[in-house]
Amino acid sequence: MTTRATVTHISACRRAELKSRFARMGTEEVSRRRDELALDDGYLQILDDWARACREVGQRRRIMVVLLWAEGWPTTYVADALRYHTTTVQRILARYREDGPQGLLDRRSGNGRPKVSEKYLKVLRTVVGKSPLDFGERRPTWTQELLVKVMTRKTRVHVAVSTMSRALARIRARLGRPKPFVGCPWPAPKRRRRMAEIRRMIEQLPDDEIAFWSDEVDVHLNPKIGDDWMLTGQQKLVETPGKNRKRYIAGAIHTGTKEMVWVTGKRKASALFIELLWKLASQFRKHRVIHLVVDNYIIHKSKITQKAIAELGGKVQLHFLPPYCPDENPIERVWRDFHAEVTRNHRYKTINGLMNRAEKYLGERNARLSAKPSIAQRGRAA
Repeated sequence: MTTRATVTHISACRRAELKSRFARMGTEEVSRRRDELALDDGYLQILDDWARACREVGQRRRIMVVLLWAEGWPTTYVADALRYHTTTVQRILARYREDGPQGLLDRRSGNGRPKVSEKYLKVLRTVVGKSPLDFGERRPTWTQELLVKVMTRKTRVHVAVSTMSRALARIRARLGRPKPFVGCPWPAPKRRRRMAEIRRMIEQLPDDEIAFWSDEVDVHLNPKIGDDWMLTGQQKLVETPGKNRKRYIAGAIHTGTKEMVWVTGKRKASALFIELLWKLASQFRKHRVIHLVVDNYIIHKSKITQKAIAELGGKVQLHFLPPYCPDENPIERVWRDFHAEVTRNHRYKTINGLMNRAEKYLGERNARLSAKPSIAQRGRAA
């Protein structure tokens, strides 16, 4: 009779086929096999219990090879049921004939300590966090083969590429896209002092003053290409209009509610930023001072911009971030979401259609944040 530990691994249709096959097989062949392996009903039950209790998958499958073969299953059927090659089934049976139950154990236990130790993984984390160029290699990006080469040189432990793949999974390494950046020329203490001054200004604002984080974003008719799910062997196509057209958005998010005030334009010039200043001054005219935290882009410092600020009579004050520190400006995270929701892999044929979608997204974003009193309502209340 087929053992309980194995019957669940065979489909219903295959069990019906095997039952018909075994019905034609006499008990003489089954008895011969059991005698060959020195198995009686009691010992078969012991092997069955061992297979049911065993947690090591490979060992459990080797036990099942013996059980199925002792029940009269043909070698090819055993191999098919357990996803083995027939030669592997024959090798397992030969080991059992020679060594008994000991032959079913994993013989790799005598291989010594694993090569991929915690110390090896610690070094691997350090290596993956750097570039191959840091280790004298010419290729600027990592491959598993290159990691094997560098790790062999650093640890004197050579592993297979498949082992390296498992090691990378253990340290939760991923294949990602690096982020380009320009280093800030300021010393770290000076950069920290400037950011502390800006945060202190925001925290200590009087009731009749208001602060915003401000920046501009480019909107291209040619889609920005972003990651997307797709099937194996398939690469999605993103159609481009050919001739690119651009528009620009100048935005400012409130330091508290994160709602945005924005303007759009055809050129990323001082006029675009000045339009934003006038819109803020008009929308929040009840506030005595509007503070804007901006980067060091030329349109924020141009003579025409300075003249416009002077005409506003001190109502607008600019606070400049350290140079080349975009991550210090929270509006950058809003622009990342904006690109993900609007510009990446888009299908718009015209720049006007794309800009309509862009402004609709920003309006919907403000609406989601409007559960709290809006900055416009605060301005009117003041």
